[in-house]
Amino acid sequence: MPSVKTILQFAIWLMMMAIFGSVIISWLRNFRVNVPHYHPVVRLIEDTADIMLRPIRRAFPTSGGGLDFSPMVAIIILYIFQALLARL
Repeated sequence: MPSVKTILQFAIWLMMMAIFGSVIISWLRNFRVNVPHYHPVVRLIEDTADIMLRPIRRAFPTSGGGLDFSPMVAIIILYIFQALLARL
């Protein structure tokens, strides 16, 4: 049976993958690739990533050039949590 630590590490990894997926979907849309908003996999990835990105976007608005740094901030926070968890 997996420990709580293992489950939390897996949850952090899943959140990181969702954030990376959300960034890739965003890039594809910027390059005019047809990525439907209604597709269940796309919605799952974006909804999962938004759990962490939405509060960060409220705290740190986009820069003047329209760049969104919230995925980078979220990944850094998740790496810190992962490092702290590894020390337990």
